[in-house]
Amino acid sequence: MRDSRETIAPRAFVAGYPIRHSRSPLIHGCWLEKYGLTGSYQKVSVAPEDFAAFIDLLKQPDSFYCGGNVTIPHKEAACRLADRVDPVAEELGAANTLWLEDGLLHATNTDGLGFVASLDSRRPGWDRLGSAVVLGAGGASRAILQALRDRGLSEIHVVNRTVERARELVDRFGKPLEAHGLDALDALLVDAGLFVNTSSLGMDGTEAPALRFDRMRSDGLVTDIVYVPLKTPFLLQAEKAGLSTVDGLGMLLHQAAPGFQKWFGILPDVTEELRDVVLMDIEAHA
Repeated sequence: MRDSRETIAPRAFVAGYPIRHSRSPLIHGCWLEKYGLTGSYQKVSVAPEDFAAFIDLLKQPDSFYCGGNVTIPHKEAACRLADRVDPVAEELGAANTLWLEDGLLHATNTDGLGFVASLDSRRPGWDRLGSAVVLGAGGASRAILQALRDRGLSEIHVVNRTVERARELVDRFGKPLEAHGLDALDALLVDAGLFVNTSSLGMDGTEAPALRFDRMRSDGLVTDIVYVPLKTPFLLQAEKAGLSTVDGLGMLLHQAAPGFQKWFGILPDVTEELRDVVLMDIEAHA
């Protein structure tokens, strides 16, 4: 039987549960239109108990899709269920990008790539600022810690309310990571070059503690993976202290580009025009 994926326009997806607030279809839809490509990208709500069956269908020769993204809560399951997992996703134990190639389902994780690409775009030279302080040790921090380590930063301090969670990540990624409790945060900020919030503090208007960003290097950088609101409490505090900041929207946009290339054959540009489209959508649904 001829593989139907050869005769139809490529179709990709983002699968999660819940999935209604995902902006991935907007991003990929803009790229499809920009490059004049025939194809589609859609949201698929998949409950955790149904995800294995969804992957089984994806692997079939007559699959409706050529691949897609996976988001919460499916990233770890996607890594386990794929046929071929690249070293990045394998070390993380989580995948966010799937594609079919040579009859096999491949998996990678582009979150860390998206994070560093965003910083490269908005603040070139950030990786020469010295020590990094990363707040949070949940699932969102894994890819960022991996990317910071691979970029060659000499000091990476993982700070978390439960220090045991931070130690688990140090054990996973090794040197130069070090684990700390929240009580060490003020001291760690002294002369730090980079601060990254990977926690949910400040998301959707929630409160965030006041931090001593004035203790960081005068040319230091503060960034937050949260992008709603775009200017989080931590970013506002950093600006007040005279530091440069990078918001979390760039990570969302840049992490999407490698998947688009896998499914539709073109590595798309992350432009200010695309950023503006997504910002308008955020404001419309605020």
